[in-house]
Amino acid sequence: METLTINTVHCGDSASLMEQIVPNSIALSFWSPPYFLGKDYEKGATYDSWQDLLKNIISLHFNVLKPGGFLVINIADIISFKNENMPRIMGLNPANRKCNVTKDMILKVMSDFPNYNRQQIAAVFNCSEQTIDRRLNGNNIRGGKYEAGTHVKLVGGNIEQYAYEAGLFLYDKRIWKKDPAWANCKWTTNTLKSVSETEDLYVFWKPGEYIVNRERLTPIEWREWGHRQIWEIPSVRANKEHPAMFPKELASRVIRLFTDEGDIVLDPFLGSGTTAVAAIETNRNFIGIELMKKYAEIATRNIKNAQSSPSLFSIKNADYTGNDDIEDLTGNFVPTKSEQERTVASIVAKANYNVYEEKISTNKSYGTQHRL
Repeated sequence: METLTINTVHCGDSASLMEQIVPNSIALSFWSPPYFLGKDYEKGATYDSWQDLLKNIISLHFNVLKPGGFLVINIADIISFKNENMPRIMGLNPANRKCNVTKDMILKVMSDFPNYNRQQIAAVFNCSEQTIDRRLNGNNIRGGKYEAGTHVKLVGGNIEQYAYEAGLFLYDKRIWKKDPAWANCKWTTNTLKSVSETEDLYVFWKPGEYIVNRERLTPIEWREWGHRQIWEIPSVRANKEHPAMFPKELASRVIRLFTDEGDIVLDPFLGSGTTAVAAIETNRNFIGIELMKKYAEIATRNIKNAQSSPSLFSIKNADYTGNDDIEDLTGNFVPTKSEQERTVASIVAKANYNVYEEKISTNKSYGTQHRL
């Protein structure tokens, strides 16, 4: 079976393509899956099919991660999960009412005039029939239709269970404190709910020895975020390239904390290529998988720009392997901050790549672990 090349954007289904990754070769997999929010790449998805996707992708990680490797999933709980079985009641906000009619007033009229229909009752108060309906049956009626109630749906428990079944263990959890997502909070005037402003980073570990390298970060970085659970990083203000972009700083922190230069970083939901760009800028190799061609093309362009930057070290050429031909991404070794850094990064990157290529050519699995 043909194996996926590193430093490449692969266009296709993650569940199929991950089976082509050389076993035990990935030091870190960092990704943010679809959040089940109705985006264009989630068309036709149900909650159950979304959970099946997460479970399947997580299960495939045991084979591709190196022993001691890490899987980091950036995801948020569903703040407004529609549930048809939830009582259709919403909070009342008298200050927002355009009509002072109350339920008690309507009930009094209905008692005095038991034969009045809704239209006649509305005429008594000089209001709309919808107002009468809202006062009697709940405040969640829009255009005469009853909206399904929404509640918070936690996702972390399921993810932990899927990982545990795959042989991975929850090693750590970080919290990304982002900008308040006002635009995503519906009916904020009729609820006591909080505005979404955090997402979770679940860190899973594949059993095996791993390196605690204090030189990955500076003493100040260890103090400010390396040892801290909450990471305050501004959100991407304009999602022009992809509807759900996370900041490059988030990917960079995860990559620097859990890998060394020359390691391979995987993102099976590459999107606009943020993880790959962060890997390039920190002297790591990457494998990117993206289902939709238009986003794979955007990721390819962003990777090319990252590799051509004079201040960055390009590990190897990156290519796009979708159905259509796209311009190859040219990249060469360029100086980093110092000659010593450039030399070390070059040696490590080439060594990792040569080992990877050797394993592909011999078609041997190196140390495939059995599930616990």
